[in-house]
Amino acid sequence: MTGPAAPAPKTLLIVFHSLTGGTRQMAEAAARGAAGEAGVAVRLLAARAAGAADVLAADGYLFATPENLAAMAGVMKDFFDRTYYPALGRIAGRPYATLVCAGSDGTNAARQIARIATGWRLRAVAEPLIVITRAQTPEAILAPKTIGAADLARCEERGAALAAGLALGIF
Repeated sequence: MTGPAAPAPKTLLIVFHSLTGGTRQMAEAAARGAAGEAGVAVRLLAARAAGAADVLAADGYLFATPENLAAMAGVMKDFFDRTYYPALGRIAGRPYATLVCAGSDGTNAARQIARIATGWRLRAVAEPLIVITRAQTPEAILAPKTIGAADLARCEERGAALAAGLALGIF
């Protein structure tokens, strides 16, 4: 006689875009935090590589973008444009969270992602985590970024919390 089957692992999809490395560091930290949760498979995909099949196959999402000119990065917008309609009506109720790397604000990029997630009927399970780099000159904005240890720890904690919620069936 065999016991009950083990529950299928949950999948956390982390989709990110990064031009100067800051958002990539944040997404990788979140992936590290999430990877510690048994029963959760973590998929870290660049926005250019992520497609509708990836969105449909995931149980939860973490969207990570830089804020460019008070908006989410165009590559992230392209990801949403390519995946929105194929996923519409098929992922309602799934949890998501957002990471934003910004020079001075970040709230508009977070607001744009929230509007898209509302259309998908996703459920926000955390406030957007915004890391401010204070890059304000053209040179500083385009320079490679190094995200500080405290901010990376916050990203890691966000990934761990999202994965734990998936594993426990809270989300």
